[in-house]
Amino acid sequence: MKVAVIMGSDSDWPILKPAVELLKQFGIESEVTVASAHRTPAKVRDFVLAAPDQGIGAFIIGAGAAAHLAGVVASYTTLPVIGVPINATSLNGMDALLSTVQMPSGIPVATMAINGSKNAAIFAVEMFSIADEGLRQKLADYRAKMVQEVDKKAARVAAQL
Repeated sequence: MKVAVIMGSDSDWPILKPAVELLKQFGIESEVTVASAHRTPAKVRDFVLAAPDQGIGAFIIGAGAAAHLAGVVASYTTLPVIGVPINATSLNGMDALLSTVQMPSGIPVATMAINGSKNAAIFAVEMFSIADEGLRQKLADYRAKMVQEVDKKAARVAAQL
């Protein structure tokens, strides 16, 4: 199963690239495209409607400003949609956050933190791991590695005292 990563502009790529890299670490393929809810709505619709036939099982959507892209994608699919609000305006991403999280009842978008694409990738992995024991183990290993990294940092700080 693949994750589709859609961004409203190529300027969003530096924010979403870590999600694609993290998915790759877990052995999950991604399909990445730029499509705008406002400027290329037909492209968005066609991409989303074709997604199940392309083996896509979830979407990670990044958008700033009005950030309607995740909601538009969610309106065309019953597959999980994970929104990543992007800090792209003078409002520091709050506009994107509120546009992404305030979806109408019945059309949910799981919303991550502003610029939180790594958590979006982890969330997609968690969803896929429901039916994949190997992914569950990879997640457990990933978390164990995080514990080790924190322990190393704590030891470095303690050594300076």
